[in-house]
Amino acid sequence: MNQILKTADFESARHVRGPIDGQALDSLFREARTHNLFLDEAVPHDLLEEAVELAKMGPTAANTSPLRIVFVESDEAKARLEPALAEGNRDKTMSAPVTAIVGYDMAFYDKLPKLFPHTDARSWFVGNDAFIESTAKQSGTLQAAYFILALRAVGLDAGPMGGFDNARVDAEFFAGTTFRSNFLVNIGYGDDEKLFPRSPRLDFEEIARFA
Repeated sequence: MNQILKTADFESARHVRGPIDGQALDSLFREARTHNLFLDEAVPHDLLEEAVELAKMGPTAANTSPLRIVFVESDEAKARLEPALAEGNRDKTMSAPVTAIVGYDMAFYDKLPKLFPHTDARSWFVGNDAFIESTAKQSGTLQAAYFILALRAVGLDAGPMGGFDNARVDAEFFAGTTFRSNFLVNIGYGDDEKLFPRSPRLDFEEIARFA
């Protein structure tokens, strides 16, 4: 009887976890946009913390969790970031309430005794530089994507972008660490009136097939 109840409870939990509603899908995907211009409104730190707390729950290889972020919001920090930006990205980044430098930790494996404690996962990586780099980039980019969705989920808008000098950003913001920058995300409350028309997307058949 106990086993039957446990099975029933599990099936009920699966049902409760079912598809999210259309409004949530709109906020995360269908109506969400990449913003270049933001309203002059401060971003509460608690929303940024909540977005990180959500993003960290997504899967990574062996729970490596290499995502590392610096939130640039002060005038002093913006002045340090500006010279590293491509010309076309300067105005929109300087006017954004917050810019996240999204990076990954090349020494992520040192935290595996905490994150993957049931086996000696750290030994898989030590001395294997190619494996370290591929895992850090792959799982770090996965987490960065979760982070963008998490920002949308807590009611913020995001403008992810490249177009900057990674080495200069690393020297300025990650000096003395094992972190490397991946891309930037401007964050705030987007100005919908300044949006460009949405660009086309590929059809299902152009993206995927069944084998």
